[in-house]
Amino acid sequence: MNIGFIAHDAKKKLMQNFCIAYRGILTKHDLYATGTTGRLIEEVTNLSVHKLLPGHLGGSQQLGSQIENNQIDLLIFLRDPLAPKPHEPNVNDVVKLCDTHNIPMATNLATAELLIKALDRGDLEWRELYPPPPHHGHHHRRSHGAAGHHRVPLALRLYQMVCLAP
Repeated sequence: MNIGFIAHDAKKKLMQNFCIAYRGILTKHDLYATGTTGRLIEEVTNLSVHKLLPGHLGGSQQLGSQIENNQIDLLIFLRDPLAPKPHEPNVNDVVKLCDTHNIPMATNLATAELLIKALDRGDLEWRELYPPPPHHGHHHRRSHGAAGHHRVPLALRLYQMVCLAP
């Protein structure tokens, strides 16, 4: 699965510690991050991270484009809600994209841990079956076989019936 990472300046050390703690899980997946966050994750974990531009120089938009094209399965955006800096990525844009495209997203450590543990249990396998948005039909998701229908959450099945029906 493809996991995206963004961290505001005040949360970068927390992101490093999170990735150290869950290195064993993260090593099984493809990691994408805004530039500085990706470099800091690589430095402490020795994991390979696809580094985009720094968030304030367009990295958040690059990650947003991957979300729109169904190329990110999970996003962890550790944000500083109390003192965001003017140059830091705007969380509202990314939240809107994740909500629009049904991408699981964490904006704090507690939710990030829940999502990573769910990923490790296989609870996010339904992402492999999730079709690209209708207006991005030219992009096909990679497939690793068919996960059982029972693994697809009820909310997603309802979404597919209502929003993606012909």
